[in-house]
Amino acid sequence: MSYSVGQVAGFAGVTVRTLHHYDEIGLLRPGARSAAGHRRYDDADLDRLQRILFYRELGFPLEEVAVLLDDPDIDPQAHLRRQHGLLTDRIERLEKMAAAVERAMEARKMGINLTPEEKFEVFGDFDPDDYQEEVEQRWGSTEAYKESQRRTASYTKEDWKRIQEEADELGNRFLALMAAGTPPESEAAMDLAEEHRQGICRNHYECGHELHACLGRMYVSDHRFTENIDKAGPGLAAYLRDAILANAERHG
Repeated sequence: MSYSVGQVAGFAGVTVRTLHHYDEIGLLRPGARSAAGHRRYDDADLDRLQRILFYRELGFPLEEVAVLLDDPDIDPQAHLRRQHGLLTDRIERLEKMAAAVERAMEARKMGINLTPEEKFEVFGDFDPDDYQEEVEQRWGSTEAYKESQRRTASYTKEDWKRIQEEADELGNRFLALMAAGTPPESEAAMDLAEEHRQGICRNHYECGHELHACLGRMYVSDHRFTENIDKAGPGLAAYLRDAILANAERHG
């Protein structure tokens, strides 16, 4: 059984020109020619072509492919073992690449399109990616989460820097009230709590007073939030919670 160059090109998904080139450089010479001089390929030629295309897929140059295939010390079984080993290595690399892409997709869903250096510049040593999986598990089905995803998807580094600067400025004003001995139930503290809520509404999602109160409680009940907030000043998380709860009660 023999096949024309057009048939082989169709089988292998290559161009006729490629097969002509392989013939010209001695990489794949057809086993026979027709009476008219046309190339005819047999099953052995197809096996060799399959090995050629495999090595090419893995990035081997044609010169090296020729050396591998023409090595008299390597039998077909050895080629299969080599191919299996190379495939296994490539699968491992592709899996790592896929994992990296998945992490990038998660960061994209968070709207954080920043380099590691930019993330450190914006967030300091707090990396939102560390909490992405937990965030999705706890709030992924809520409208607030979905709205936040939509809004932040287009945020740039400058947007995140602005948001962080607003948060820092608000935190400093809370610290000033604490230093002055102002109770968290005071009008001044409740007004700052309201600014905090409105910032969430403006930058992330619509945050009603009831939801805001839940966030305030979490700032103290979850030690990770407490530790992060209290970096600005000891006791800030508890003060912020109390001011948020007082403001929520003020608004019914």
